[in-house]
Amino acid sequence: MVPMALLGIEIAIRGVALLKRFQLLRNVGQYASVSAGAQIPLSTLTLIYGENGRGKTTISSVLRSLGTGDPSHVLERHRLGAAHPPHIVLAFAGGVTAQFQNGVWSAPMPRFAIFDDAFIAANVCSGVEVEAGHRQNLHELILGAQGVTLNAALQGHVARIEEHNRALTLKANAIPAPARGSLSVDDFCALAADPDIEASITTAERNLAAARSADAIRQQASFAPITLPIFEADGIAALLARTLPDLEAEAAAQVRVQLRSLGQGGETWVSDGMTRIAGASAKREHEACPFCAQDLDGSPLIAHYRAFFSQAYDGLKLAITATGQGINTTHGGEVPAAFERAVRIAAQWRTFWNEFTDVPEVEVDTAAVLRAWTAAREAVLTLLRAKALSPLEAMTLAPETHALIQEYDARRAEVAALSAALQACNLPIAVVKEQAANADAGARAADIARLQAVGARHSNPVKDLCEDYLLEKAGKTATETLRAQARTALNNYRQNIFPAYEAAINTYLQRFNAGFRLASVSAQNTRGGSSCSYSVVINNVQVALTANAGPAFRNTLSAGDRNTLALAFFFASLDQDPQLAQKILVIDDPMTSLDEHRSITTVQEMRRMQARASQIIVLSHSKPFLCQLWEGATPAVRQALLIQRDTVGSTLAVWDVNQDCITEHDRRHAFVQQYLQAANPAAERRVAVALRHILEAFMRVAYPAAFPPGMLLGPYLGICQQRVGQQNQLLSQADIDELRALLVYVNRFHHDANAAYETEAINDQELTHFSERVLAFARRS
Repeated sequence: MVPMALLGIEIAIRGVALLKRFQLLRNVGQYASVSAGAQIPLSTLTLIYGENGRGKTTISSVLRSLGTGDPSHVLERHRLGAAHPPHIVLAFAGGVTAQFQNGVWSAPMPRFAIFDDAFIAANVCSGVEVEAGHRQNLHELILGAQGVTLNAALQGHVARIEEHNRALTLKANAIPAPARGSLSVDDFCALAADPDIEASITTAERNLAAARSADAIRQQASFAPITLPIFEADGIAALLARTLPDLEAEAAAQVRVQLRSLGQGGETWVSDGMTRIAGASAKREHEACPFCAQDLDGSPLIAHYRAFFSQAYDGLKLAITATGQGINTTHGGEVPAAFERAVRIAAQWRTFWNEFTDVPEVEVDTAAVLRAWTAAREAVLTLLRAKALSPLEAMTLAPETHALIQEYDARRAEVAALSAALQACNLPIAVVKEQAANADAGARAADIARLQAVGARHSNPVKDLCEDYLLEKAGKTATETLRAQARTALNNYRQNIFPAYEAAINTYLQRFNAGFRLASVSAQNTRGGSSCSYSVVINNVQVALTANAGPAFRNTLSAGDRNTLALAFFFASLDQDPQLAQKILVIDDPMTSLDEHRSITTVQEMRRMQARASQIIVLSHSKPFLCQLWEGATPAVRQALLIQRDTVGSTLAVWDVNQDCITEHDRRHAFVQQYLQAANPAAERRVAVALRHILEAFMRVAYPAAFPPGMLLGPYLGICQQRVGQQNQLLSQADIDELRALLVYVNRFHHDANAAYETEAINDQELTHFSERVLAFARRS
């Protein structure tokens, strides 16, 4: 027996998830208004007996609804003919109350694990067929809470990816197809911005034009320089200011006075006369004037004239003449016409080349240039002519003439700047020529299309549409990463949980003495979601779950086998549940369709689960089955309820299990008597097992105060031994010795005393001997 102190601790620990009472069951199933059950406390082990159709499955459905939060399990059992909807109140440990009213629970309590027909139909099969939904539900059952959470996370990411895909389709369709041309939406949206897209498009268009005009480009010349001659203003001014520095100033002044007196052309006339003195004096003894033949020796000016009209004088005149001729040659004649022609050609070439590269406008006002040019030239020549008439007269470049030269120089500078700009175009023109020689017109056209797509991509409103699409795509990528991580986590979890579950299933099938086992229990990913696949192995032959012909699940397993498999699924899933200690187990009619020889192992497995779960509630129409559970349970943690008929349906009451258990004792007693009268090898083990129960039942009847239900014979013998010779003596020493001897034998066939009790060897003579002694002991007064 478990010490009472430990039982108290156990109840306190489990009490965090303990259903205490059915306070109210109204208008649901067979229950019109059950409130009497509010006074019946439930315990860690609660057994509920009811005939078929009395309302066991209704209780199971109510608890399933509370555990899942799904009201349909209650609403579909709305009592027929009831005017009001279902109303349910359940009391839990710690003063917690769960109420179903107006079609909803006050709060779900996901602490239930329920085995019933709904469990079988959801996870194993519908009738005899295993469908996709069964395999999907079984997959979640195997995964357990942790695995279901991982799978739910994965499926959530999968669902969100589908949402992303739908959103991407809508957002892709919103992007105008003409804007992206032949590009896909992804390629179009991925186009990087070009801050100078218009220039890039222009360049690409020129490249295409160049590719299409390769021959003309090859033959077209580059720009030639356009130049205008300059006026050496400083040189002209210096020439105008030149005189004869070697001539004495006083003499020069006298010559100038004389020359001025001669009038215009006087200087030339005298200069020419000086050259004729030698001829006029050839036959004379003195120098004679070529004009009047007078003797010049006495002339006061002749010496001055000789100095004035010297070689330097001639040189000055030649310089004046040469400068004037040079200006006429450089700035006159065909030079202006050649300039106009050069400007006109440059404008024509600019029109050609500007189609392929940037060429500045040829904007030259040639008429204005020629006017400034002519005015400056004529002003300079006028001064030079005046200087030529009076070479010894120092002249200056008049401000008006200087201004005309400056205006011309400004025009010349403009032309020079234009010429330099055109010359700078010759390098890109050379590139154009080179590219045009090997250009692919198709590739150039593709370049233009791409650049136009770039421009469209980053223009409003397409830009915003693309950004919206890319944001959605980034969201999908992030979700895909989460999906991959979730799938990895789930697969890692599956690698451990499915082999363990297969082993657990087969362990339970072996305990239930099933003639089959499972193999290849594994997870599968399908479009409909994750599911579980397995095969049934019978006689070492794998049988498929579904098959159009031949062996299959539907035609190889009996109803009992299918129920046994379902119960094994249920127990195996509990083994994998880390929250089992906080769970309330509800088992509804586990003996339905089960062969009788499996009842003992079913009871044993339930006892194991009772020790591991917070609470276990068993509903059944089989009294013997429930009595077995009752007898093996500790009295302090068990309770039994009876679903019985009342005038309007069903109600709950306390069930006196002990009374029904005595009847079972009588059957055991008669069974042993029959064996003693006629040996039956097939019944030997049942007889051996019954002997201990007969002794226990006798003690319970003979000494009810000292041997209450739930007490074991071993501890009872200890109490008897302590009371020998006292007023409260129970058994004599001889009876104690006899009972101890009998107990040694019967314990060989009791699961608590011998783990191998089912395979313990039995000898008919020995069994007969101890059967007679047990019956004789049980007849003592």
